Amino acid sequence: MRLLDSVAPSRPSGDTGTPALGIRGLAKRFGEKVAVQGLDLEVPAGSFFGLVGPNGAGKTTTLSMATGLLRPDAGEIRILGTDVWADPTAAKRLVGVLSDGIALFDRLSGEQLITYHGLLNGMDRETVKTRTRDLLDLLDMNEAAGKLVVDYSAGMTKKIALATALVHAPRLLVLDEPFESVDPVSAANIRDILHGYVESGGTVIVSSHAMDMVQRMCDHVAIIASGRVLTSGTVDEVRGGRDLEDVFVDLVGGRHHTRGPEWLRTS
Repeated sequence: MRLLDSVAPSRPSGDTGTPALGIRGLAKRFGEKVAVQGLDLEVPAGSFFGLVGPNGAGKTTTLSMATGLLRPDAGEIRILGTDVWADPTAAKRLVGVLSDGIALFDRLSGEQLITYHGLLNGMDRETVKTRTRDLLDLLDMNEAAGKLVVDYSAGMTKKIALATALVHAPRLLVLDEPFESVDPVSAANIRDILHGYVESGGTVIVSSHAMDMVQRMCDHVAIIASGRVLTSGTVDEVRGGRDLEDVFVDLVGGRHHTRGPEWLRTS
């Protein structure tokens, strides 16, 4: 399954050397807690980029700052050469965001929610109508289109949130835990859609804890911990012939090689 033409990103000529996302010296503190400290990251245009790290590593904070949802304390962020905080309106036109834990306008129906996001992005009503119909069909959401989002399952909510991120055909798609609570069939369909999006000229950044999924789906990956990038590159470069999960555990640390206490064993 390929991304439908009406919502596929266009690939302008002459900018192949410009990173889809460039971050330099990014920093964020919440009180005494340092969430991100001097983080540098470059995401090549046209890549399927995985961002992985343990809980509390700074992934969500980094992506929130990168997409204009959270102001950094320091650092520079550029989306396809556009400074996110110097020109936020232009930058936000280039990116679609699925943020983990961000509330939706769930008293709208799924169809209304997609339409609302399309209109917010300055699209004409007829184009929004066409793209909304395409996305509902693509994500197998036609039967639920008229239901309120508040009544959706967690998996359905993820799918409708993805539709709102795609409706304006962004050139960069940033997805924070997009497969959490999604059933295997829907997850497989979403992966096909995302691969079609990349083949059409878009760039995907996906944050996930599922190492096997990142290893199979992404062509680039960065491992972060304690608000810093530990390693970044193509998946093959980072793996170095090993399993990505083993590389991750070695870099991040914290694994306890134990079978647990005696009382926990059944025999």
